[in-house]
Amino acid sequence: MPGTESAFPIDLKKYRKLTLDPSKPQLTAEQKSTLLFNIQLLRDALVLFTATGAARGVSGHTGGAYDTIPEVCILLSLFEASEKYLPIIFDEAGHRVATQYLLSALDGHIPPEHLLHYREANSKLPGHPELGLTPGVKFSSGRLGHMWPMVNGVAMANKEKVVFCLGSDGSQQEGNDAEAARLAVAQNLNVKLLIDDNDVTIAGHPSQYLKGYDVSKTLEGHGLKVYTVQGEDIDALWGAIASVVTYDGPAAVIAKRLMAPGVADIEGSTHGHDVIPVKSAIKYLTARGYPASVSEGILNNIKPSAVPYLYIGSTKEVGANRVIFGEAVNLVLDKLSKEEAAEKVMVIDSDLEGSTGLKVIHQKHPEVFVPSGIMERGNFSTAAGFGFDANKFGVFSTFSAFLEMVISEVTMARLNNCNVLSHFSHSGVDEMADNTCHFGINSFFADNGLSDVQSWLYFPADPLQMVAVIQRVFFERGLRFVFSTRSKVPYILKEDGTKFFGDGYEFVPGKDETIVEGKAGYVVSFGEMLYRSWDAVLRCRKEGLDVGLINKPTLNLVDEQTLKKIGASPFVLVVESLNQKTGLGSKMGTWLIERQLTPKYGYMGTTKEGCGGLSEQIPHQNLDPQSIIMKIKQLSN
Repeated sequence: MPGTESAFPIDLKKYRKLTLDPSKPQLTAEQKSTLLFNIQLLRDALVLFTATGAARGVSGHTGGAYDTIPEVCILLSLFEASEKYLPIIFDEAGHRVATQYLLSALDGHIPPEHLLHYREANSKLPGHPELGLTPGVKFSSGRLGHMWPMVNGVAMANKEKVVFCLGSDGSQQEGNDAEAARLAVAQNLNVKLLIDDNDVTIAGHPSQYLKGYDVSKTLEGHGLKVYTVQGEDIDALWGAIASVVTYDGPAAVIAKRLMAPGVADIEGSTHGHDVIPVKSAIKYLTARGYPASVSEGILNNIKPSAVPYLYIGSTKEVGANRVIFGEAVNLVLDKLSKEEAAEKVMVIDSDLEGSTGLKVIHQKHPEVFVPSGIMERGNFSTAAGFGFDANKFGVFSTFSAFLEMVISEVTMARLNNCNVLSHFSHSGVDEMADNTCHFGINSFFADNGLSDVQSWLYFPADPLQMVAVIQRVFFERGLRFVFSTRSKVPYILKEDGTKFFGDGYEFVPGKDETIVEGKAGYVVSFGEMLYRSWDAVLRCRKEGLDVGLINKPTLNLVDEQTLKKIGASPFVLVVESLNQKTGLGSKMGTWLIERQLTPKYGYMGTTKEGCGGLSEQIPHQNLDPQSIIMKIKQLSN
């Protein structure tokens, strides 16, 4: 049968169990033959099932997992030979999750054909490993730099075991790993790192954007025993792994290779970091000798899915606010000479320029752009240091989930009166196939200053408002945070059908915006939830329920006039995709009570771990228009 109804066509039962003894660092001809067979089998399987992510439009990551299959096969052979190893292949790079799913299938925890549902909504195969969700997955991972420190603790708890952790030249850029290295050496922990050094990350090649960075020298400098080999030389790789296993203390194997070696269309390129395109997967599998039914019959019969819904109150046309951010910054910079812009503005990237809108700034205004590595804490503080001068302005950007990584740096930037405009994309949960570890739902953590110092949190509702916000606040002093989603958003329409944030609109920081007045009560929303709330409000109004809608683009400031108005109404409902525990809804009720305003009150936000997929995430959190309508009707009774 075609598509995901097919049996998994690559027989994983052909995997040949092997035992390896590190006291014998030279492979026999039979051992080498078995290893090479296993490596090719698993790489072929991985190309096939990760390509289903491309076919269904949910992305995914092929190259990193493909790279490290040789290391994985060797580790499995060690686990097979002795109980002195902790039988978990920890991995700092959570996007190499395909490896963990492949291991689950090999171990019999999931049927191999289930791999064909890779990253599909509700398949329990999301974009990063989640402990307790996927059968056979033994740990959660997904934020770079977070695994090695934890593995140190695992090693301390299992002192009689050898503990392994897969790493990468990307994850090793994180400051956490430097701290982990120092502790591992100081405590002589039995931790062994196997690092894929392929010189590829999302935005480019570390050898180009981070000159001087050398994984081997860095770890040697911390005091680890380091062996550097060519990762595709299986004899050399085994010899190095055997050496680190028998070494007393923390040690690392640096496996140098091209990204996705042997995969013609993506080898050595940044495209290999993401999911392999369907055509490239078919080409690869065909060249490997598989019949068309294996590749074309499956991959060409998997199509993207969506939650069909015709929204009212907004356009069919959509735009990506995360990209519009960069275009809006360019509109500001275009008014300056190149020399003035370079003197006044510095934009620093954390290896996500294509995802957070900075790429267009890099292209049009290279004089202000600084390419940098996966070093969010340091990069934020660098932007703050540039803005330490009252007349200079740093710009920083990363995913909203990683805002949680820079909170201390935010505090120090605030105490130093620095000027930083931070753009946190991929906020909320909408279209977040990367799932829970990448949810950007704790945005209010940025508002962690005392009451005598103000920060500004802005969440524009559509592309026109994003431009208006940036135009207004770019050269304001202090810390300003702008949020956007991974998903595209439509343009908000007035009741007469014109664009709400079009001609004549002017953004005013701290001012709430009345989309429509209402006597029955008010919904308060922002960002990508505004158009969903507007749809729900309009449908209620058609039924005779006179509900109003407020857009709150400045999340953390009280608009006294608007609060008084909605507080005097029968009910207030906050609708957001931020964490229900820490978002706007958790605060607005207090604001109302402090002013002796006592409407019926409710708030809707993200409350549970994700389901994978894209458009399925919003209804999974009960944040779709029908769920909003239900809550409106509950409060209006």
